[in-house]
Amino acid sequence: MGRRTVRREVLALKGSDQRRRSDRLVAEEPLEIRVGGDQFAVTMRTPGSDFELAQGLLHSEGIIAARDDVSSIRYCAGTDEDGQQTYNVLDVELTGLAKPMLDVVRRNTLMSSSCGICGKTSMDSVRTMASYDLTTDHTTIDAEILSSLPDRLRDDQKVFASTGGLHGAGLYDSEGNTIVVREDIGRHNAVDKVLGWCLENGRVPAPGTVLLVSGRASFELVQKAVMAGIPILAAVSAPSSLAADLAEESGLTLVGFLRGQSMNIYTHAERVTC
Repeated sequence: MGRRTVRREVLALKGSDQRRRSDRLVAEEPLEIRVGGDQFAVTMRTPGSDFELAQGLLHSEGIIAARDDVSSIRYCAGTDEDGQQTYNVLDVELTGLAKPMLDVVRRNTLMSSSCGICGKTSMDSVRTMASYDLTTDHTTIDAEILSSLPDRLRDDQKVFASTGGLHGAGLYDSEGNTIVVREDIGRHNAVDKVLGWCLENGRVPAPGTVLLVSGRASFELVQKAVMAGIPILAAVSAPSSLAADLAEESGLTLVGFLRGQSMNIYTHAERVTC
């Protein structure tokens, strides 16, 4: 459903040498997510795993708790200027139990748009909506195994290998075994695709797992991990201050700068053993 890469002619310079050649770029297209026929969100994403992306986003926002909260997902018919079928609009139908949460989230979104996002309010909201107590998850992972995951994630990023332009997110067990890997031009989308896969496969909550992201760890990514009951979030780059605050309060182990044999453990370091 849509191309993940496109080819484009470029002028390649190397010193005084220059030549024209074909280069492969990662595809970026808008995806409109509708719920019950009404627009809920529009995101720029790499086509692929769109159903997972939509479900992961709805779960992170607290609208659905399980796959059973979704009665159907379908692409809406549409064509581009060449008359080709497009797959850039999804319509999600919720079951009756999930619909009241949609109204609550929409009301909160309207309030936030006028006054800005308050960090404490956001954290309080996550604690209220999250159904899983991470403080009872006593998962541990060996530091050497954790250090091996970025290379494993990179090896599993097939589109990144040909374009160099995608973020990756992977879910692993405490022995370092790969559960699922997804790619997208957006960090949040890659994580939502992973969480959508978890929902479709009955893996939410996801105790005993590690979520690895290829970029930095923002507040939103910590929020997504907490909502899915994932006890460890690791990133190859830095976390934000608010991400660390939420991780500390939620019982999440937050690891940053995971590169080679080095890493910084910002919260709940007891889960990483040497």
